[in-house]
Formats: sequence, C-alpha cells, structure tokens
Amino acid sequence: MKAIVVRDRNAGIGGLTPTDLPHPHAAENDVIVRVHAAGFTPGELDWPATWTDRAGRDRTPSVPGHELSGVVTELGYGTTGLTVGQRVFGLTDWARNGSLAEYTAVEARNLAPLAADIDHTVAAALPISGLTAWQGLFVHAGLTTGQTVLIHGAAGAVGSTAVQLAREAGASVIGTGRADDREVVLGLGARAFVDLGAEPLAGVGQVDVVFDVIGGDVLKQSTALVRPGGTVVSIATPPEVQPEDGRAIFFVVEPDRGQLAELAQRVRDGRLKPRIGAVRPLTEAPDALASRRRAGGRTIIQVA
Repeated sequence: MKAIVVRDRNAGIGGLTPTDLPHPHAAENDVIVRVHAAGFTPGELDWPATWTDRAGRDRTPSVPGHELSGVVTELGYGTTGLTVGQRVFGLTDWARNGSLAEYTAVEARNLAPLAADIDHTVAAALPISGLTAWQGLFVHAGLTTGQTVLIHGAAGAVGSTAVQLAREAGASVIGTGRADDREVVLGLGARAFVDLGAEPLAGVGQVDVVFDVIGGDVLKQSTALVRPGGTVVSIATPPEVQPEDGRAIFFVVEPDRGQLAELAQRVRDGRLKPRIGAVRPLTEAPDALASRRRAGGRTIIQVA
C-alpha cells in the first residue's frame, strides 16, 4: 500500500516521504480501515510515540496522522461493534502507524460510525479538534449555559470548534487570536474578540472558564481573569497558578466513541462546521503539510 512515512525525528515536516508499506495486520479487537481522508497535526512529530512503541522500542519508519475517515475492510479476532463495509471515523493509536496511508489498523473502540451524508473530508477534520474542544469545555471545565468562556486561538482547529460548541451550549464566548482572525471568530458566534498582538487581556473582565491552546504568558495572564470557583483548562502546558477556589487542568485528548457521535450529529444538523482549507491527495501530502499557508482552515489529505 501507499503511505507517507517519517524516518528522522530531526527532519521535521520536510522529512515526510511517500513509500510502499506492507498491508497492516488486524490484531485482536482491531479493524482495518481503508482510509478515505486523513488529518495531520504538525506537533505530532515531537511526540515520543511517533518514534517509539509503548515498550520504548524504535518504530521508524512510522506513518503519522491520527485522524481518519474511511470504510472498514477487515475485522480482527474478537472485534465487535463494527462491521465490514461500514463508514467510520475517529483516532488511531498514538504509538502505532497512523492515517497517512491507504490502509491502517485501529482499535475498534477508537472509531464511531459515520453517517452517509457526512463527507469523509469533513469527518477527518473532527476527531482531534472536536474531541479536544468537547473534553476541555464539558468534561474538564463543566461549562454550562449562562457562563462566560475565554477561548484562546479561537480561529484555529481546536479553538474554532470550541467557539461553536460553547455558543451552542448557551455560553457567552470571548475569543482571542491575531487581528485578521477577528471576523472569522465573531462569525463563529463569539460575542467579543481580543487581538492578542494589540489589545490587553485585562479588558476582558472576569470569566468562568479559560480554554487555552497557547500557554506561556497568555495562560498566566488568563488565570487572573477567572472568577472564584472557575476553571482554567490548557492543552499547551500545565497551568502554574490555580484560580481562587477553582481548578487548573492540563489534559491530553482521549478517544471516545460517544463524543464522536455527538460531534457528528452536530455536523449533520448544521450546528458545527469544521474549518477546512485545502484538500490535497496523498501523493502531495509532504508538500501540502509543509506549507505555512492555511487559507480558510485545516489541510485535509484525501487518500481514497
């Protein structure tokens, strides 16, 4: 099968190369998915699991990409809950070959059924950004109707999803980003926008929840804005300061079939629209992913 691999951890995205690999094996409780569309996170080339397996052994050349949408072609021994020919989307395991390939092996529990009226390219943009936004807002922060949430990086993949989910949940949303992100973020449903390059965060006032994807000084300044009893959630770095009588949480996204289903239903209903920019074929993946241009949203790789 055709796949994109990385061999040198020092080469960065420029080290992505196309190659031929053996067809993957379906272990117990696995499925083999024919990948139709895949997502890639540049930061994953810095993750230890990209380079070693769970026992710490070198696993290069490895196939990156952990978001996928496709069709089940094979069931491993003992696999239940999915069937051959079923459309699915979800996350591949961090420490195994991923989605930038024509076929990949995935634990069945990491996938959710995909309705026929959701395009594979849309579904491939959902798993990491959607689950991260959902878990940050609702699982870790417990965001509820009427609360105010400050979302950093609100035009990015995670941030834009979080803005839409929070707004739909009845929260008041303040988004941050660069100056040219303002109209995008306000168009997603935020009631206010802060240009981090020109406007002070202190002008935001008090909030119930901070959802951070940036870290550093932005995270430190944000903690002071949280009302007593509020929550700071970060996916960038563990918060150093805890809000008064509140919580400071750092988390890594986890697969969850039920949450994937919730996200897919919102896409079907028109309540959630992932920001997708370019859609490029697998053969162009190295060039597409190395590009710094992200016009209109994420780059999705169309495999099949």
